[in-house]
Amino acid sequence: MLTKHITYQTSKNSNTFIYSTMAAPISLSLSSLASKSQQLVRNERRMFVASDDGAMMKQIQSSHAPDGRVVDVKPILQVIENVLHHIIPNIDHAMNGGTGHIDALDDRTNSSAVGGALDALAYIVHKICCEVSCKCSGGGDAHATTMGILNMLSSYSWDAKVVLTLAAFAVNFGEFWLIVQLCTSNSLAKSVALLKQLPDLLEHSPTLKPHFDALHKLINAMIDVTKCIVEFTELPSEFISIDVPPLSTAMAHIPTATYWIIWSIVACAAQITGLVGMRHEFITSTSEAWELSSLAHKVSSIHEHLQSLLRLCYQRIDEKKLMEAFEDFKRTIETPQMDNLKILLKIFRKEETCYLMNPEKTEVLIDVLRRKHVLLLISDLDISHEEIRVLEALYKGERVSSELNYEILWLPIVDRSTWNDGFEQKFLSLKSIMSWYTVKHPFAIEPAVIKYIMEVWGFFKKPIAVTLDPQGKVLCPNALNMMWIWGNSAFPFSSEKEESFWKAEAWTLELLVHRLEPNLPTWMSQQKVVCFYGGVQMEWIESFTTATKGVAKALDIGLEMVYVGKNNAKERVKKITGLIKEKQLSHAWEDDNVWFFWNRLESMMYSKTQHGKTIENDVIKQEVMTMLAYDGSENGWAVFFTGSDEMVRANGEKVLSSMKSFDEWEKLAKQMGFIPALRKHLDGITDDHHCTSLILPGNGGGIPERVQCAKCGRPMEMYFMYRCCVE
Repeated sequence: MLTKHITYQTSKNSNTFIYSTMAAPISLSLSSLASKSQQLVRNERRMFVASDDGAMMKQIQSSHAPDGRVVDVKPILQVIENVLHHIIPNIDHAMNGGTGHIDALDDRTNSSAVGGALDALAYIVHKICCEVSCKCSGGGDAHATTMGILNMLSSYSWDAKVVLTLAAFAVNFGEFWLIVQLCTSNSLAKSVALLKQLPDLLEHSPTLKPHFDALHKLINAMIDVTKCIVEFTELPSEFISIDVPPLSTAMAHIPTATYWIIWSIVACAAQITGLVGMRHEFITSTSEAWELSSLAHKVSSIHEHLQSLLRLCYQRIDEKKLMEAFEDFKRTIETPQMDNLKILLKIFRKEETCYLMNPEKTEVLIDVLRRKHVLLLISDLDISHEEIRVLEALYKGERVSSELNYEILWLPIVDRSTWNDGFEQKFLSLKSIMSWYTVKHPFAIEPAVIKYIMEVWGFFKKPIAVTLDPQGKVLCPNALNMMWIWGNSAFPFSSEKEESFWKAEAWTLELLVHRLEPNLPTWMSQQKVVCFYGGVQMEWIESFTTATKGVAKALDIGLEMVYVGKNNAKERVKKITGLIKEKQLSHAWEDDNVWFFWNRLESMMYSKTQHGKTIENDVIKQEVMTMLAYDGSENGWAVFFTGSDEMVRANGEKVLSSMKSFDEWEKLAKQMGFIPALRKHLDGITDDHHCTSLILPGNGGGIPERVQCAKCGRPMEMYFMYRCCVE
């Protein structure tokens, strides 16, 4: 008589499980139950040899003819886990020389739910128990037994096949362990154990331990794959299709995985049956433990593969849910509302109670913002303290004194995948110094809203403030630009208000400096020449200030000079400011004023760009771009004003050489005045070659695609610069 032996391995190319068939003689000699069970496992030793998988898959699929019946497998699987996870610790306890038994398992099984699920299934579970026990006791072929069970369960779904077979194994293994566990204290159990000739586990623990360790690993692997198969059946069909990868790929693997689980159950049952009437050669043999360990490795590989597909399925589901939530938020914010509350509520996750932290750091319901103008301050955790202080001055100072009815709500955007205690502390620290409303935690923000914030409102690292009116209408996707330029006078911070302000604006000393220099009104009333200059080369600063003061003295005019530093060079500027004050070269601004000066210039550039202005059709943008280009160089620069609008500017090299060569235009200066003469002299300096750089923060979003040189009007080339400035 010939029997078929099936061997399997994982294909590296297709991630499918493949098999081969081969003929081999079967021993028909009668032996003890232990010998037959031992033979059952050994006959499958060549199962890990590779071959093709087509015929085997056809055989497995041909056994599957579901009739649509639905089995609630979850409560049954919970009982199975309780049984098996109760036995395994006790086996480990006994193998390690312990006495008594462990019974501390937290059993939360819903008996009524399980009873209902098993009402119509008790018979089929009992039938599988008998099939497995009979075939294992008779030394049957593992493949034939597995296919017999699959045929017996042909009308059930794949997940039900696995769970019902696992339930039958749990019954057999549970009954076996109850007898082993109670035989030392219960006379009935002792008599049954004697009739079965069950071994004394303590006596044989050194030799049996490898067997039970391998059994333990395989059982855990079987449960893992079973739970994975069940999880695939529970995926929401409205978010993922069974006909499209990755779910279709997973469903194609489940029949093979089901076969291996049932075959593993047969192998485990054979191992346990082998303990009945156990002989010396079984006790001392290690081949069975090796077979089970190899099988556990294979089943674990199946689990890893299915788990990777399950992760892809959940990723696809999350993407679909995210897109639906994104479209829902988009519809809501684009639809006229009675008030802003519905939009504010949708910013947060549905499972989150909508509590905020108010300026007094106590919890309040989000309803406090209802029918108010709300600025959604959106940033990451790198928002600067300077920005917070300047915004606080507007919020707590001017807003209160002007009785403006708006509130600020901070929405921090963070990467949840890298979140740790350090970020948590940074968030809490920032929240503690903010004097407006904040979220309780960044994770409360709905992911779809974060997607909308980044894709529609254009947030990327650089803070923005989205204006919502009392009805929830978006008035401006970023009001920070106009707030930095005009402060609270731009309320209600709408794009229309911003445009009207620009129409009435001109390039003046007040626009450039705003209220950063408190002495400016006095200087202007005294008709002094006011010079603002920057750069980080101390040698140039000393030469320039000395030469300029000499020119002013020669012309007998009042002169005030103010050092405004350089953008993004805080520590260098702080050091130079100290030297300027020490040597009494000029006035010099403190850190916050330096930051605000350059940030306002960038805001002017972004605001003008948003309104479609270019250096060709807008004088203010041309001047702003020139100032920013000066700052892009390491060299110095200077701008001179007399009154509000008479001005001249130049880069460091030209302005210093002009001051040093004052004798060339001194006569003209006495005739025309300082600024007109300097302008004419600068215009006469030939500048055949120039190289202008404009450095804008790459994390700000809204970077213009085309930028013209403010000096010659030609399109500037764009480069990427990566800089690490640890100051």
